[in-house]
Amino acid sequence: MWAVSTVTMLVLAGILPDFQLQSVDDESTTRLAMTAALGAGAFGLLSALVWPLLVRLLLLVPALVLGLLVFFLNGSLLIVALRLVPSGDSEAAPETAVIVAAVMSAVASATGGALAVRDDDAYRRRLYRLADRRRRALPPGPSSPGTVFMQLDGVGHDLLLAAVGKGLMPTVARWLGEGAGAGERPTHRLTAWRTDWSSQTGASQLGILHGSNHDVPAFRWYEKAAREVMVCNRPTSAAELQRRAIDRTGDGGLLSADGASRGNLFSGGADEQALVLSIATKRRDRRNRSRAGYFAYFSDPANAVRTALSFIAEVGREIGQSTGARVRKARPRVSRGGLYPFVRAFATVVERDVVVAAVMGDMFAGRTAVYADLVAYDEVAHHSGPFGRDVEKVLERLDRALALIEKAAEHAPRPYRLVVLSDHGQSPGETFRARYGLGLGDLVRAGCGLPVPRRARRTHSGAEARAAVRAALRRPVEEGGEQHRPSRRRSEPIVLASGNLGLVSFPDVPHRMTKEEIDARHPALLTTLANHPGIGFLLVRSERHGGVVLGAYGAEIPLDRLDGDPGPLEVFGPGAADAVRRTHSFPSTADIMVNSAYDPADGEVLAFEEQIGSHGGLGGAQGRPFLLSPLALSAPVDDGQDLVGAEHVHRVLRRWLREANGPQVPVEAEPQERAA
Repeated sequence: MWAVSTVTMLVLAGILPDFQLQSVDDESTTRLAMTAALGAGAFGLLSALVWPLLVRLLLLVPALVLGLLVFFLNGSLLIVALRLVPSGDSEAAPETAVIVAAVMSAVASATGGALAVRDDDAYRRRLYRLADRRRRALPPGPSSPGTVFMQLDGVGHDLLLAAVGKGLMPTVARWLGEGAGAGERPTHRLTAWRTDWSSQTGASQLGILHGSNHDVPAFRWYEKAAREVMVCNRPTSAAELQRRAIDRTGDGGLLSADGASRGNLFSGGADEQALVLSIATKRRDRRNRSRAGYFAYFSDPANAVRTALSFIAEVGREIGQSTGARVRKARPRVSRGGLYPFVRAFATVVERDVVVAAVMGDMFAGRTAVYADLVAYDEVAHHSGPFGRDVEKVLERLDRALALIEKAAEHAPRPYRLVVLSDHGQSPGETFRARYGLGLGDLVRAGCGLPVPRRARRTHSGAEARAAVRAALRRPVEEGGEQHRPSRRRSEPIVLASGNLGLVSFPDVPHRMTKEEIDARHPALLTTLANHPGIGFLLVRSERHGGVVLGAYGAEIPLDRLDGDPGPLEVFGPGAADAVRRTHSFPSTADIMVNSAYDPADGEVLAFEEQIGSHGGLGGAQGRPFLLSPLALSAPVDDGQDLVGAEHVHRVLRRWLREANGPQVPVEAEPQERAA
């Protein structure tokens, strides 16, 4: 890399007028080359010694701001390096030094990356160096295998198979025995599982990591007792949900012993945590490590420059793709302007690079269990749709990340089993507002006889990446119109959206209202909603039946009769009735639960948010994620049985950890939930 930096410096000295390596009256080629070599060496040495110290001094700087400072700090180091060159004649203008330093680091990174990809020996040597550093600082690792759980956020079971069939994910294809090699034997099994009614990361990941997602009816909901809106990707809400799950199960979580949690909403009880939202509220506490992963990654200047340049390229890619969609007049389509290109670049570049590096570090440290979430696909699919060219590139990169982790496992101090899973899928479809010209909130107000504003306010996207960006910038995760404690008139309904699941609550009534109470107060509301063509069914509490599902044309079916007569739930497939019954039992279930219509012919739903790829309710691929596990582990379920619900997935993962002779979870085999 020193030689590459020397050549790069010589080329830049010939191109840039404000950058010279010696005085103009001395044109000795030998001296020029010597000066470049000394300058490159001094720059490399300063980067290795000074950069980590600068990063530590900048721990109070938001992570994304640190990424922007990469170029300026590199430029400053280059100016200092040139001052140290013996000739004393080398100089660069400050703005030129920034460019030169960035180009030198980028070229060195690109060259190293190319060698790593094209030369297996060079790649292995690099991994050995990383592993050796860990081994020198730690005792020898145990002989029992560790487990890495990689969550591909939003990637559904059928989408994964389609990506494998198209050749987008060769690593996964090889694991399934469908790779390019003839006669290749599978190493993993693929299992589909079924989410709860709330098919979103908050409910799924809480259940997977902590064994309970009780009383999480949606991505966002209004709790009457506390008079506040809970949002799964708000740090304060995530911390409270995690506390409740621990109280209910009596257990710290899946990663309670020698575990690491990376890029997740919840900790899983891990001692090692980075980029975990549930601890992001403790930003003033020095012991808090919610953002430590950023600084561990950016402490390597090559990582910093490479990721920063990739970030810029991804912003340009998104702008180009969104412009192309507008030119083609693609439908459905949602707005992708404002800060969204930067949010997408954060999810697909920064978060991915940092999380993958952290997982590799955990493996080299020999940790017993690691759980990490990669949100790239989910973020892009919300705005570009679950299929198409935009997301195919993301799937290819996720597969490369899995290949990198698989390769790192070969050099870890203990064997590792790599489990890949998703928390939900995504269902396509245009937005409710785009099809009917009004949002769910407007329809509810009309049914209540309240005025409807001419220009309806958009519903904010619930994509996980937005919360990660806000946490990195140390900005509170509060959403417009969904204040922590709503200040609107208490007689008006609060309408919240979670993908194609809507929730209507009346804040002035302290209990969950019954159908009879709602009809007495707003006689037209339930009929208006149930008969709307964009709504599939409603769930309300009944004084007579305990709970009823309402559909079009006066359909009203008690929950205990759904198995014999599913009514409007029939189109949503098996398990829908059980999912609805379970949610009905939650204390925080809204007065009216609204699920959009679903077209099984094309798998489309109608999102109540501004998303053309959505999840959160029932209908289509969103409720069918996957679990990809090594054949060395026992089958998730017996033949003929279904894997249903995030809590069931948690029990399977716990069993696999016990099979590895952890024991990772220091409690009885199947902990019983405490009374709520």
